[in-house]
Amino acid sequence: MLSDNWPWPPEMDGALAAPESHVIVFENDAVRVLEIKISAGEREAEHTHQMPSVMIVDRPAMIRYYREGILVSSSAESTVVEAAVGQWMDPEGPHSVENIDDKPYHAFRVELKRL
Repeated sequence: MLSDNWPWPPEMDGALAAPESHVIVFENDAVRVLEIKISAGEREAEHTHQMPSVMIVDRPAMIRYYREGILVSSSAESTVVEAAVGQWMDPEGPHSVENIDDKPYHAFRVELKRL
């Protein structure tokens, strides 16, 4: 669901700011589906997600999560999410993910344009 008071510019959207890792695979008036790929040892560009969504990770990897450039969590210090688990995601401000594993990370993010 798009918000009129979203504080970040449209060019920070994941598909625009991080096109190497975020590819739109489906979109209509209700949803947008992003395929997310982060190669082993890579860190994606900082970006945002304005819409609430469901994240489905089908190839987990050990990652570090950065919010506005600051490391806030690392899966090396916590449990790695099992494959094909859906997780609710609220809209996210500027963030990026670094894959610190030796295998690629892969997920789909289903963004809800309206609830």
